[in-house]
Amino acid sequence: MSGLIGKKVGMTSIFDENGKNIPCTVIEAGPCVVTQVRTEEVDGYKALQLGFDDKADKRANKAEAGHFKKAGSSPKKKVVEFKGFGEDYKLGDTVGVDVFVEGEFVDVIGTSKGKGFQGVVKRHGFAGVGQATHGQHNRLRAPGSIGAASYPARVFKGMKMAGRMGGDRVTVQNLKVLKVVPEKNLLVVKGAVPGHKNAYVTIEK
Repeated sequence: MSGLIGKKVGMTSIFDENGKNIPCTVIEAGPCVVTQVRTEEVDGYKALQLGFDDKADKRANKAEAGHFKKAGSSPKKKVVEFKGFGEDYKLGDTVGVDVFVEGEFVDVIGTSKGKGFQGVVKRHGFAGVGQATHGQHNRLRAPGSIGAASYPARVFKGMKMAGRMGGDRVTVQNLKVLKVVPEKNLLVVKGAVPGHKNAYVTIEK
């Protein structure tokens, strides 16, 4: 699948032709530089490696500096491989947001917001006791019983319990492209995408 690397700018809303207010996300998509071309002969598969968002030369180690120098590019913060680019791109070429067209559907991949260690109500949607009976007065958000009796005398694996929440790789599929703004490298997609503002995302066709 062809695609681009981008950065989440934030959310807004626009009105469609029927006057309906549609929530949408603005993504700064590209321009991305082709930093490596994978071929069947050398690598065993065909793909393009794209780099996005410049970083200072002093932040790149010698291996990275040499890799980007081959492409005639400055070091990049984010590098991702894409399969399925129809056109023949060469090392050092630039891929812009114009690879997308309004009305098509894309998948957006990102890392969800990290929320730290959370309890069962926030993490798994437990209802909590809600000041019901049974003498509860300070355990409104507790998980309650987690095991069986003396047999099996253990807690089953996969039990929904408190723990670290967020910070996962998340793919949101079939988001409609509402607007493409090539002169500002902006892509507007319907709905929400994972991650905080300025988080890197991958947009795939």
